[in-house]
Amino acid sequence: MHRQEKINEEVAREITSILRTVKDPRVASAFISISSADVTRDLSYAKIYYGVLGEGGKDVEKGLASASGYIRSELARRLNLRLTPKLIFIKDGSTERAIKISQILNELDIGEDSDE
Repeated sequence: MHRQEKINEEVAREITSILRTVKDPRVASAFISISSADVTRDLSYAKIYYGVLGEGGKDVEKGLASASGYIRSELARRLNLRLTPKLIFIKDGSTERAIKISQILNELDIGEDSDE
């Protein structure tokens, strides 16, 4: 595994952990999953891809933007990197799509069972 991939995984793992400590109710009350992190080679920026289960996606986006300074300082404290990247949160709809597909498949499965 390359160094860049390790950094991406470590950043994603740590941010997942840090989100549990955020006091902002827009973040604390939501179930946020970090799907991946993409840190630039020079460590100046990190794109953090996240999904939200349930409602309140817009509020979560604002909450993450508001808490990004805290999250970044915690990340700096936990990781031993030369620089701590600026965080850019990007909503990733893959979690919601996966749940929707699962629901549709379950409904189709139930529909087939009733035909017998």
